[in-house]
Amino acid sequence: MRTPHHLDAHPRPNPYEELAALDDGPLEETPLDEFLTEERDAGAEDAWAPPDHRRGGKRRRKNRFAGLPLAVKAVVGLVVLASFAALGDRWAVLYAEHRAADTLKDRLDLAAAPEVEIGGFPFLTQLADKRLDSVKVTVPDVAADRVSLAKVSATAHDVTLNADGLTSVRGAHVPRFDGDVQLTFADLNRELGASQVTFTGEGRDKVRANGTLPVAGHNLRLRAEARIQRQGERGIATEIGKMRLDIGDLATYRPGTRASEGLHLTPKGTADLARETRKARALLSVPAIVQRMGVPEATVRGALADDGKLAELTGSPRFARQAAGLNLIDLALENPDVMRRLGLDPNLLDSLSGLTRPVLADRLSLAFELPEPDQGDVRLQDVRVEEDGIRVRVSGSGLTVGG
Repeated sequence: MRTPHHLDAHPRPNPYEELAALDDGPLEETPLDEFLTEERDAGAEDAWAPPDHRRGGKRRRKNRFAGLPLAVKAVVGLVVLASFAALGDRWAVLYAEHRAADTLKDRLDLAAAPEVEIGGFPFLTQLADKRLDSVKVTVPDVAADRVSLAKVSATAHDVTLNADGLTSVRGAHVPRFDGDVQLTFADLNRELGASQVTFTGEGRDKVRANGTLPVAGHNLRLRAEARIQRQGERGIATEIGKMRLDIGDLATYRPGTRASEGLHLTPKGTADLARETRKARALLSVPAIVQRMGVPEATVRGALADDGKLAELTGSPRFARQAAGLNLIDLALENPDVMRRLGLDPNLLDSLSGLTRPVLADRLSLAFELPEPDQGDVRLQDVRVEEDGIRVRVSGSGLTVGG
């Protein structure tokens, strides 16, 4: 067995008691102790609770608005009311524009309702005064004689209404207006050219036409120039010039009675006479042709009897000029066989003889006239050729629409 431990008769001293013996007594209370005591007491009065962010946020927003001055609140209210008033005014404008478009479509017998845009603000105040600052009307695809106007746009100023309200407008008086009339080349190509002639602008007042024209079963190349000018106060006229129809590279037809007009051989056509003896003999065998060319009879007889002299005659520059100046239209009907030998269809030449300058010019005419109103005045101010078509400035006064 183990021997039990014997307790020490003299225990060790307690160190905490030794420290207590060194204490000189309680210290005086300092201001810091008072501050800490007050902070602990204040915090002990209220029990701790988790913060309510949602409820606090609402309180803050509410307090912010409540703290705004009365004048600011009034301004905010006026802005809101003005917004609703402006919205109602715009709705009234849209309704009035729609009614006006339908009315113009019915009274002008248009294929589609025009675009109507009422200017000025506020509209309801103008309606109450029965006067509109401006009204812009745009009508697409208006028929004008042989062509269609791509767009007619006019703006009326200081319009006086004959109305008892928004839904009972009976008519309007237009003291003055101005606008544009547009005729596009795309419409001209479709309506006049039948997809065979195209029109393009050339300068401020010129339009060039290029394409083909069917004549007696032949597609002849067409080239012409139209000068656009105002005719009177409401009309547009075109003066067609430099018209020519090319029969391949053999001959060119220019309608008219001048020496340079008619049917003439091209430089290639006259050169063929020097190379092809058959064509030269056929041409020189007709006394009327020789007489018009001014070739001496002795020279012609020698050329017809000797191929060398014939080649010498037809290859000279003088003969080329004489052949090019010969108008074949007058000789075609009397000498159809000769025309065939030259490579020209007599039926084609017969049709060309009836295709005079007025007839050909009528096919290319771009003329149109604005309708005359029952009341008031409409005038053309300016005509200008642009890249995409012809634009005409118009103005007018004293127009009455409706009752």
